[in-house]
Formats: sequence, C-alpha cells, structure tokens
Amino acid sequence: MSPSCRRARGAGLVLAVLSLAACRRDSSTVAGEGAPEGVRPTLSSATPVPTVPSGLPRSAPFAASPGGGEAAPLAGSASLASFAPIAKHADPSVVTITTKEEEQQQFFPGHPRRQLMGLGTGFIVDKDGIILTNNHVIEGANTIVVKLSNDKRYPARVVGRDPATEIAVVKIEEHDLVPIALGDSDALEVGDWVVAIGNPFGLSHTVSAGIISAKGRTREDVQLGDPADYYNFLQTDASINHGNSGGPLLNLRGEVVGINTAIREDAQGIGFAIPINMVKQLLPMLLRDGHVTRSAIGIRQVDVHELTPEDRAVLKLTSEQGGAVIEGVEPGGPADKAHLAPGDVILAFDGTPLVPGSLLRWLASTAGVGKVVTLRVSRYGKLFDANVTLGQLAEPSRQRR
Repeated sequence: MSPSCRRARGAGLVLAVLSLAACRRDSSTVAGEGAPEGVRPTLSSATPVPTVPSGLPRSAPFAASPGGGEAAPLAGSASLASFAPIAKHADPSVVTITTKEEEQQQFFPGHPRRQLMGLGTGFIVDKDGIILTNNHVIEGANTIVVKLSNDKRYPARVVGRDPATEIAVVKIEEHDLVPIALGDSDALEVGDWVVAIGNPFGLSHTVSAGIISAKGRTREDVQLGDPADYYNFLQTDASINHGNSGGPLLNLRGEVVGINTAIREDAQGIGFAIPINMVKQLLPMLLRDGHVTRSAIGIRQVDVHELTPEDRAVLKLTSEQGGAVIEGVEPGGPADKAHLAPGDVILAFDGTPLVPGSLLRWLASTAGVGKVVTLRVSRYGKLFDANVTLGQLAEPSRQRR
C-alpha cells in the first residue's frame, strides 16, 4: 500500500481524507465512470425536510471574488422549506477534479510507469477560473482536469497550495464563470443547518444536508495528518464520502462556510470541514506567492500546553478563560529575546484571548514575519505585557499523505 493510502489511526479512531486521490487506483479503472463494484443503490422512505426557522443569524458574504467577480449569496433563504434552491444556486460553481499521476513501479524498474487516477471536488471563487480544493486532491498529480457542471473539461494548473492546512488553489483558462460567495464560519453555531455538495465515489454533484455537530475540532480530536499541521475543523453529520474532498459546505444563504476534507471511517455522520475563515485568511498569500510564509513566536508546539483546572485555580481564572502554558522557549528566538520563560502563561495574543490555548499557534503563524505583537502574560500570578518581534517559521519536512 502506498503512503497516500494509509489511514490515520489513534485511540480507536480511523480517519481518511475524502478524495479518491488519497487512495489512487490504476488507470485501468476510470475515475468517476459509474458506481464502484459492490455499491448498490438503496431505497428508503422519504424523510421530510424540516422547515427552516426564521431569525437565523446572517453571515456577511465575501464581498467579491479575488479577481473582482461578484459572488452573491442566495437571497431570501430564511423562509426555505427545501434545500433545493441552495443546491441549484451553488451547482454551477461546483466542479469535478480528476488527476493522473505517473508512479514508478518500485520492484519493476524496467517496466513502464504506472498511472494512478484520482477524483475530488472543488468550487469556483473567481469568474476567471480560480478554484479552491484540498491539497491532497492535487498533490503529486502530473495532470489535473476540471469538469464544470455543463460537462466541459479544462486542464488546470496549481496556483498555490498549503499542505499544513490542506488548502489548494488551481486555475483553468476560462472566463465569465459563476463564483460562489464565501460566508463567515465564525458566525456558525452548533445545530445550524449546512449542505454539502461533491462527487462521492464519482457520483457527480451529490447533495446532502445535516447540521454543524461541533466546532473547533483539533488534531487531537481527529488524529489526522502531521503534528505540524493546523486544524480547527467544523464537524458535520451531512453525508460526505470519498470524492467529496475539496467540495463546499454551505450555509442556508448558499455561502461556503467550509471545505469538506475528512471523515471518520469507523462511524456514520462524522465528517470534518476546514472553516472558510481560515481559507480566506490564507487565500491572498496563496494567490500572490503560491505558498504560505508563516511567522513564529519561538515556542515549539510541544513546549505549549492548555491550561488545566489547577492552572486556572492558581491564576484565579474562570473556566471560560483560556491561555497557553510555556514549557520551553527556543534559545535566541523571539520569545527568548522578549524574556519569556518556562512557566509563563500567555493569556492573550495582540488583544485576542487565547480560548483555547491552542489558538496561540495559529495566531502567531499568521500575524506576519517581523511584526511586533503584544502578549498578555501571567508569571506566578502577576500580569505583564511582553512585546515580541515575530520571526519566520521553518517549514517542516513532511511525507506525502
């Protein structure tokens, strides 16, 4: 089994990234052509769609696509008694992504290279061909083809990708496409309705609905990927499967609030999506540079832990307050130069409370190299502010997923 087909296991948890690119097949099996062998359609009694209650919180749309093309949210969605208008509104913006990768057969060096096929989903965010998807959908691919909802196919090139967050941007040479609006994932609440659209097992433009089951799922919750990666997953029970990777998770306004990325394979109704606000924060850098340059505070991830109940008692903090306890600093690094020390508790980063404490890593990595930030610190119960000039984070070495 190739490294890209491995499943992450931990504490009884089995997860898989959703693209068939994560478990690519020989080219003798054409991606997306019919249902896989052994998969039979089943019939069930119709489940009534609940009426959407009024007074739902509104999220502000991403005002314009990166290239200036307006992406409007669905109007009047608060009174919907069906998810059909959401699906119809989003369908022209959802694409199928197929990939081809040539792989040398390890034990037969004289034989022709084997071709591996992959399948995933993406969605258009700019009228001039900018498409968002997951990194593992396109990673290692020699050929990427995007199929629009009208069945037209286009070769695509990678504009930028960030393995640490599983985000990738590809581009096709076409204009006047239909971009989809990006919403506000921070405005979501547990219990809110969401709709997923994708290509599970090659069944193109499949629509499913569910709710937000939880927010802020970390790597410790999902046990997936590299310890250096960044996870703040939305959890949903909307039905998603292999091939959904890179597809949109929509709110009731038809705005994208997440990118479907992973599932728990030993369970039903447990899927994970990247919050779209995380994507919007990195998208300008990916479009400009093709990669993400991260800043660093000079404290390794393994040298930071969450506040315990005992820590809160000593610091006289409530259960709603958070912070990150420093266990070690890098010699000569930004934190060391700011005279931070093991045992210090960082309560806020540039005015943002650290709830949870793991938020420190994301904020420090996206603030910007060379930026001076103010940390609110507690040392033996005494509060003070420390100004830290952020350095550049070294990119970790990583294996293919």
